[in-house]
Parts: sequence; structure tokens; C-alpha cells
Amino acid sequence: MIIKILGSAAGGGFPQWNCNCRNCTAVRTGVPGFRARTQSSLAISRDGINWVLLNASPDLRQQINDTPELHAKPEFGMRHSPIKAAVLTNGDVDHIIGLINLREAQPFSVYASDRVLATINANSVFQVLAEQHVPRIEMKLNEPFALTGAGVDLGLTVEAFAVPGKVALYLEDTSSDNFGSKDGDTIGLKITDTVEKKSFFYIPGCAQVDEKLAARLKDAPVVFFDGTLFTDNEMLDQGLMPKTGARMGHISMSGEDGSIAAFSGLNVGRLVYVHINNSNPALDENSEARKTIEAAGCEVGYDGMEVRL
Repeated sequence: MIIKILGSAAGGGFPQWNCNCRNCTAVRTGVPGFRARTQSSLAISRDGINWVLLNASPDLRQQINDTPELHAKPEFGMRHSPIKAAVLTNGDVDHIIGLINLREAQPFSVYASDRVLATINANSVFQVLAEQHVPRIEMKLNEPFALTGAGVDLGLTVEAFAVPGKVALYLEDTSSDNFGSKDGDTIGLKITDTVEKKSFFYIPGCAQVDEKLAARLKDAPVVFFDGTLFTDNEMLDQGLMPKTGARMGHISMSGEDGSIAAFSGLNVGRLVYVHINNSNPALDENSEARKTIEAAGCEVGYDGMEVRL
């Protein structure tokens, strides 16, 4: 199984278009140790021919152009795409808007929870993806299913499961507990190669590694995990936004309640951070934050990174 990080940044990308924080300024001016990043998404394939997107970021057109495996192949005719399916982990703008790049009557399947599908179905702009070409398929939680798309069995199974988090910002109900969030608003995915029986986990958004999630991830060979913030208050401290990571539904990397500590006893083969916010000091490859992450045996993912299982 081939796993490629198409985009490793959180919403807004890196540099963020309207941000003059230290990190964004550094990457714009070419400071060594900083690299630009597009918004969060993976691409996976069993055979290197047919591909599945895990989330569809607003930067998807650029990501396709930057990834030769996703290019249209002339031997298949005037119109072709290796992308046969897209699996969505939540309704965040930075995970669903990229679907609109895939219009032009190209067949593929969209998989999402009932809550995310309801959001897509309620927005008429997504009608550019005509359902006779792009079926929308509900993922039931904790029920593995085979991925198919455009008439192709992709040789992969997916199991979706709820993780601690919250509903997308634009869907928040401030009058309800946890802003109206319900199971299925934020999910993780277990992807398994049906031939090799190898699997990995993808969890780009998560508020806490609770006992249930820790038990699920124990001894996993590879986990791609939420790396939004290094510290809970970093956006407040930098004057970027009056919100903590916890308020946004994201666990921090550091601290006794952070993800580095949470994963320390889980015997995960590789922990790769994705969905990294522009405020995160770990984006500086020479920072103390990056040294802390690497000393713990974790990795900071980057656009174009490839992992094979």
C-alpha cells in the first residue's frame, strides 16, 4: 500500500494568505528550515494505479498537479483520472471544498458519515458533482467496508470510528453542549490492504486520546495524527486568534495531556503529524519544538512524503 501526503498543513495552508506571524514570514522569505505546505489531505493506493483521497482540501488542484501519480493518463483516453474515491473525516471547509475541483462528469465515489453527507447535500454548490457520476455513500461507524469507485474494486477496506472532537466551525450551535457536536462529526479511519493485510490509521482532527482511542491505536504500525498545535495557547500567545486548541477541538502535541505523552506507551511504529497549523513552532525544522517531537520518536509530515506498507 502506498500512502502519500498531499497536504500537511491545517486550514489556510502555510504560509496562510493573510498571516504575518513569524512562521509565515519565514517561509515567504526563504528562511532555511521552513517549507511551504498545502492543506491537509492524503492519497492512498493498493496498486499505484487507482487512488483514493482521504479528505479533499481547497488546494486539491495544486496537489494533483504536484503528484504525477494523480495525473490524467493519455493511454486511457481524452478524459481520465486515477482518483476513484474520496473519504471524508469531517465537514471542515478544508476537508470538503476540494471536491469541487473534481467536477467535469468524472466518475468517483464520495464516502462520509451521515452528518457530513447531510452538510454536502444541503449545499447546492456540490451539485456540480452529479450523483449519476459521483455517488455519495454513507459510512457507518465501526463497520469495515470495501472501497470501490468508478466500477473498480480498490483492494482496500475502511473502518470509520468516532474520535473526541467537535462539529465544523460554520456548523456550531453555541446554545448546545460541545457546540452541538455528535458522533460522526469527527472521525478517524483505519485503512487496510485486503491482500497484504497491512493497515494504518488516519486521524487529522482529534481533541483527546481517550482510553477507547488509545486501545484502538495500540501497536499500530503507522498513525497519521492531528498536529495542529504544539501548545494549547500558542495562537493566543502570538496574537493570532482568541481561541485555544481545546476550544477548536484539537489536542496539542506537548504537555502532560498532549499527544506526545498520550502515544508514549502505545508502541506505535510510526507517528506522523499532519494538519499542522501555521502557528506551530514545529514547522521550524531547527526549533526546540521539532527537537522535542523527534526525540520522542515522532515525525512531522510534509507535502510529498511517501510511506509504504
